[in-house]
Amino acid sequence: MTAFKADYAKATVQPSPNHGERAAGRKPDMILLHYTGMGSADGALDWLCREESQVSSHYFVHEDGRVLQLVPEERRAWHAGKGTWQNEGDINSMSIGIEIANAGHPGGLPDFPAAQIDSVIELCRDCGDRWAIAPERVLGHSDIAPIRKVDPGEKFPWGKLHAAGVGHWVEPAPITGGRFFQKGDVGQPIEALQSMLSIYGYGTEINGEFSDRLEGELIAFQQHFRQERVDGIADFSTIDTLHRLLSALPRFA
Repeated sequence: MTAFKADYAKATVQPSPNHGERAAGRKPDMILLHYTGMGSADGALDWLCREESQVSSHYFVHEDGRVLQLVPEERRAWHAGKGTWQNEGDINSMSIGIEIANAGHPGGLPDFPAAQIDSVIELCRDCGDRWAIAPERVLGHSDIAPIRKVDPGEKFPWGKLHAAGVGHWVEPAPITGGRFFQKGDVGQPIEALQSMLSIYGYGTEINGEFSDRLEGELIAFQQHFRQERVDGIADFSTIDTLHRLLSALPRFA
């Protein structure tokens, strides 16, 4: 692809050939955050810009905070893969994808540098303002594709983003003892938990069975909203945090 004008004024354009039309004229109403999960930022960027990779993102944020734009926002970048949110598929057609240079779980979950997070915040605020994206639709790759994806991971500072006006967040409930639910449990409490996850947006099947799938969805939820312990167990802290997130949604407030 030839050069284009950056949508975000502070971005440097580095075109990727991997993009297409958004389905049915869909405009982006979601921001999806990823980590690259590769050993070097340059290697990840090169892969996103190679035609044979068949992957791309709209933006790439280096560790030092430099922002590159690979695909125009009006185009459908190929960053999300198979996933669902609020009963919709084709996440690529509804989202702006931001790749954040970080080795992730394969590299031992290194911290995200402050300069990088500051740039992510500013970029998300700019995109969110221009496209009127709701805070609860700033998500991680793992939210829309639990089990299959785990990025940006439990070290990503969602609370810091929220404090700066990006994303949906409540302070996680403290981890305490008490009743909990885990894989193999069945019954109405499991169905109620599945219903809450589904209402929030996860692609949760409501069948009253605590399956591998539900465990994976809870891990994704904890990686985003209750990062202190990511174990896929529905303890009081996890359930209470989910309940307060739902209560804080504009449609329920």
